[in-house]
Amino acid sequence: MQSSLEIEGRPADTRVVVAMSGGVDSSVTAALLAEAGYDVIGITLQLYDHGAAIHRKGACCAGRDIDDARAVAERIGIPHYVLNYESRFKEAVIDRFADSYVAGETPVPCLECNQVIKFHDLLQTARDLGAKVLATGHYVASRALPDGGRALYSAREAERDQSYFLFSTTAAQLDLLRFPLGDQTKAETRELARHFGLSVADKHDSQDICFVPTGHYAEMIERLRPGAVAPGEIVDLDGRVLGRHDGIIHFTVGQRRGLGIATGAPLYVVRLDAPARRVVVGPREALRTSRIFLRDINWLGDGKIEDAIEAHPEVYVKVRSTRPPQPAWLRISADGGVSVELTGSEGGVSPGQACVFYDAPEGQARVLGGGIVAGTMAVAQAKHAYRGDLAAAAH
Repeated sequence: MQSSLEIEGRPADTRVVVAMSGGVDSSVTAALLAEAGYDVIGITLQLYDHGAAIHRKGACCAGRDIDDARAVAERIGIPHYVLNYESRFKEAVIDRFADSYVAGETPVPCLECNQVIKFHDLLQTARDLGAKVLATGHYVASRALPDGGRALYSAREAERDQSYFLFSTTAAQLDLLRFPLGDQTKAETRELARHFGLSVADKHDSQDICFVPTGHYAEMIERLRPGAVAPGEIVDLDGRVLGRHDGIIHFTVGQRRGLGIATGAPLYVVRLDAPARRVVVGPREALRTSRIFLRDINWLGDGKIEDAIEAHPEVYVKVRSTRPPQPAWLRISADGGVSVELTGSEGGVSPGQACVFYDAPEGQARVLGGGIVAGTMAVAQAKHAYRGDLAAAAH
């Protein structure tokens, strides 16, 4: 265990805080550390009102999950604490999620939860408790670099890899974080849970957006932002009105079903124009994107991002957690903005999603960083812009 965690000091003299969600992954993480002799403290964050979710499969950090985490801690003989983070979670995650949806984006709330709640607030709590590191059950790997820092890598089991949701982890945070499960499979984790006699060995995995019990995001957003949801027009790419809608929060880029309009050919949501309250639809080809503009960049590669891009702009990127990385080039504009130029194209990319950079297309690739999608350029637009760049260069 010492070699995989790379924690300095004797285990018996080294305190480790484990973020325990009540699931099998974090429970096994705590059990492995306790077995290795570390001074382990388990902490569970109560993130939202768990009354409605207490018996729901896939809930996280609510109701039964807290009880499960407590039972695991008792089983492996470690102290366990529950911290009420409901107001902080609402402000940092739920409210931002709602505002992003109202703005026509497709947010990824797990990013905010990891970066703001777990890897900032909980990490500070771990420091206050005298812990050397904070360990979690995420399926990612962290390894030491020659310069003394640490790098983030995708998990051994590609189907379980969670590196997409952790790209915004800073280099300073990585120094204090450990991920014991990154080099093993989910099946191995469940087998370890049975070995330790944990009651959560066969528990269902939590869903991505754990605070929406019904899975109907629009209903929750209407409750949180009632004045922000307004009807508008459904238009084609040329601006012709095809129908009306009750609010853009009911639509996402790439959506085909439920548009409420009848046409001869299938149409997809191509863009959401929040200021104009317009849903723009078009043929499937209009969803193809070849250039992605980013904001909120976090760089985890060596040196400065500008120098790295100048020396080696080729990377591999993910715009969805479930898809393999595809080849691309990183570009820096004159104003310092960062964009991604795909060698191929990607369909249905929406503002608010994450775009994560890797150094390899498969295996345990190093995470070089990433950013939030601010906008996209369609394939046809990109080709036109490229021809314009060539013409300008010729003159």
